[in-house]
Amino acid sequence: MKISILLPYKENFSRDNAGAVSVFINGVNKKSIYKSTKVYGNTVYKNILSKNYVNIPFSKKIFQSSSKIYVNNFIKLEKKRKSDILEIHNRPSYLKFFSYFKKKIVFYFHNDPLSMSGSTSVSERLFILNFCHKIIFNSEWTKKRFFKDINKFYYNSEKIEIIHQSTSFEKIQFDKKEKIITFVGKLNKSKGYDLFGEAVLNILNEFKDWKCIVFGDEPREKIIFNHERLINKGYQSNESILKFLKKSSIAVACSRWDEPFGRSSLEASSRGCAVIISNKGGLPETVTDGIILKKLSSSEIYKEIKKLILNKNKLKSLQFNSYKNFYLTNDFTSKLIDNYRKKLFLNSKFYQNKIRILHITNFNIRHNGRLFFNTGRRINNGFIKLGHTVQTFSDRDIISQDRKITDIYGSNSLNNRLFEIVGNFNPHLIVLGHADQISNYTLEQIRKFYPSIKFCQWFLDRMDNKNWKTNKLRFLSKIKSLDASFCTTHPSSLGNLKSKKIFFIPNPVDQTFENMKIYKNKVYKYDLFFAISHGVHRGILRKGKIDKRESFILKLMNGNNQIKFNIFGMKNNQPVWAEEFKNELSKSKMALNLSQGNPLKFYSSDRLAQLIGNGILTFVDVRTQLNKLFSKKEVVFYKNNNDLINKIIKFKNSDKLRNKIAYQGMKKYHTKMNSEKIAHFIVNKTLNINTKLNFFWENK
Repeated sequence: MKISILLPYKENFSRDNAGAVSVFINGVNKKSIYKSTKVYGNTVYKNILSKNYVNIPFSKKIFQSSSKIYVNNFIKLEKKRKSDILEIHNRPSYLKFFSYFKKKIVFYFHNDPLSMSGSTSVSERLFILNFCHKIIFNSEWTKKRFFKDINKFYYNSEKIEIIHQSTSFEKIQFDKKEKIITFVGKLNKSKGYDLFGEAVLNILNEFKDWKCIVFGDEPREKIIFNHERLINKGYQSNESILKFLKKSSIAVACSRWDEPFGRSSLEASSRGCAVIISNKGGLPETVTDGIILKKLSSSEIYKEIKKLILNKNKLKSLQFNSYKNFYLTNDFTSKLIDNYRKKLFLNSKFYQNKIRILHITNFNIRHNGRLFFNTGRRINNGFIKLGHTVQTFSDRDIISQDRKITDIYGSNSLNNRLFEIVGNFNPHLIVLGHADQISNYTLEQIRKFYPSIKFCQWFLDRMDNKNWKTNKLRFLSKIKSLDASFCTTHPSSLGNLKSKKIFFIPNPVDQTFENMKIYKNKVYKYDLFFAISHGVHRGILRKGKIDKRESFILKLMNGNNQIKFNIFGMKNNQPVWAEEFKNELSKSKMALNLSQGNPLKFYSSDRLAQLIGNGILTFVDVRTQLNKLFSKKEVVFYKNNNDLINKIIKFKNSDKLRNKIAYQGMKKYHTKMNSEKIAHFIVNKTLNINTKLNFFWENK
């Protein structure tokens, strides 16, 4: 893998004059597994940190931006190198020059995003979010600043990562620690040097055996403190400072301003210093064990230093724990960086056994359990039985709840809620079941910011080109946004559509729902059970609503006094639901599975699972071709109305044979096409997992 790193213009990548960004990059690159990484910059210093550095020389031109010339010259070099990943550090204004690059772009924030050209406005930061494949923040504080006034959805995006700066780690001899207090940084009020100076003068006057060493300068803001034991070493190389920190006992970082991170306290902690810091910006994230000032003042700094001097045990304990618990090493951080590099390069392929699933469908909460026994819950149970973590999202319940004048259909609220739950739950797989109000735009946005998430849908309604064109359009409308689609209608019914992402699934049966064994009953009130469900949403039979199946049933019933029918959803008999459905079903010897429209290959409503799964002998139209899934030893197939009548009468009086077929059908369904197997099939096909598992219905 080829990686190119672009430094900010004028960032010195030299041993003696390296800035914080250069020190960080050089440190982690030494530990990285990717040794061919190139660092690009522009510096006048020849004593560079690494042989992998490439200088970008250019001549300044009147009326032209030096940064623009710098970036354009880098682009020329990059076109020749053709790296896989481009990492840009701390100059968001550079990103606009790479808008046409077809490679992975990573951006590192080392400063406050709201103070940097190219990321001050919301629109600029949204551009960065959309454009970059990865955005790295050096602290939680920096991340929060970036997301000021931006939708919560983006906050936990896979694109976003916090990788703190790091430093080298060496063995420390605590017995060689000297009575030294250090301050590293610019000697100005922003860094709190005026407060430190006042405090340390009092300390030095009080404790004659202690001294203070200061590293830094500030030509624009002269703050001078004079004391024979206060030594100002001016600007020193990072290497020199680290050597001195090894023998220093106490280090103070007391910035007034919100430090994006704070390298001086980080390095002091790594060298076993007792660290005192202000509670500003990302400073608290730089140490594991240290003293955070409750109040930023010279008196408070003086008080905390004095406590450590007077309490030697506390001083030694803090030094030891600061060093012992320090983890922000170059080795640690380089592994984090290499990990995201690898994922980007491999296109974030997902390989896990147990996953987080966000299941979006109508769980019918608002109907108070009337529609509890539905396919959505069966599939959901399957995911759970497989050991996956499942978050349910009942889309139609949310729509019903959130409708208002400004959002008549509730779809805006629904999609916004989905953004938020994705950010909070961070699923590996999103499964949609008839989730029509979830827009393709929403799915595309989620995919953009969570590229490893996979998407699929399941669809139960019949789909053909006659009376159910709308269903077909509903199903196909999301195909391009999904990794896989599953339907209980055989895909051949969709016409000449060629797609490797469309799969047939049987209506699943679930042991927690289909748990009766009706063939064992000794007493039956009726011979044949049949139920249809006019008025699903109201739970009542709608006046004037006609179902073409009614004429078939009426013809079946006409003049057949030998057969006792138990019929619901027609002839003024209201539909039955949930437990009432099961109670009525158990009163009958046999049941009819009859779907709307002309028989379609494999299509059936979930009634098929409810009937066969509960151990009742079931009649099915042979034209459904379900005889490819069930044999005549498991289901009774009929050719027409007369054939059905004859078979009903036959099996009515053949208790032993009827019960045997009912048992074999139930056993086949629960063994071969249960919710767990259907769920497993959905996960495997969507995630493109190749297993040796045999799915009974596949390729039928």
